[in-house]
Amino acid sequence: MINPGFPAESFKPFSIVIVNYKTPEITKICLDLLHQHLGSDNVPIWVVDNNSADESTDYLRTLDWINLIERSAPEPEPGHIAHGKALDLVLQQVETDYLFLMHTDTFVFDKNVFPMMLNKCLNNPKAVAVGCVEQINRGTARTLWRFSSRLFKHHYRHLKISMGLRSREPKPYREVYLKSFCTLWNCKLIKQNNMHFSMDERVPGYTLQDRMTELGYVVEMLSPRKIFSYLDHIQAGTVAAAGGYDKTHRRTKMYNNILKRLNKDDRKS
Repeated sequence: MINPGFPAESFKPFSIVIVNYKTPEITKICLDLLHQHLGSDNVPIWVVDNNSADESTDYLRTLDWINLIERSAPEPEPGHIAHGKALDLVLQQVETDYLFLMHTDTFVFDKNVFPMMLNKCLNNPKAVAVGCVEQINRGTARTLWRFSSRLFKHHYRHLKISMGLRSREPKPYREVYLKSFCTLWNCKLIKQNNMHFSMDERVPGYTLQDRMTELGYVVEMLSPRKIFSYLDHIQAGTVAAAGGYDKTHRRTKMYNNILKRLNKDDRKS
């Protein structure tokens, strides 16, 4: 267990990394909440700006309590590749044994999420990561419906292929990979095994998770109900904020509604 009596300046068990790309409003909300909860604990917070060249970059330059890396790519990159390379920049420099990956659309309202997740690693030397495989808390009914419908599609496509009929490739019906909106990784174990987040063309962390579990390390899974009792996450909020969806897209509407609620709550406080 974490001892809250350790002096902040001498006990830094974890760092936090956030990658910013053209999300000024939610980046500010995300960082304001982190500073509010962890500012007095002297937790190293790393922010990588992926060549936003907008007001979010200007805002980050005003913060003297973050470690800012301004990254520029020589040529255009797919979003997930750019994100993975940004994470690896911090992995190379971070001095703590543990690193929390967070998105700019993750809003922490209870700082106890950090010791809760960290203790799962501290209590299990083989634990390489802690997180959740779902990006939102759908509740029991919606989760069961989603699982059953994906299970049906998976086996239906397998059946069509076995009969020689044309079909899309069956997708896995069960999520197995941790989503990086709030995931804790054991940097020490990653570095000891000469690995990193962006290892191929897949989503950053997916291949790392496969390789580390093949080596016998453990991934601790948190239920959506558990993790979302500490924080909120806008599914694909970073994409919506950067204009990646049409204005009428349901995720854009979801993003705008949540942003209005957050700004309203901020004005009240």
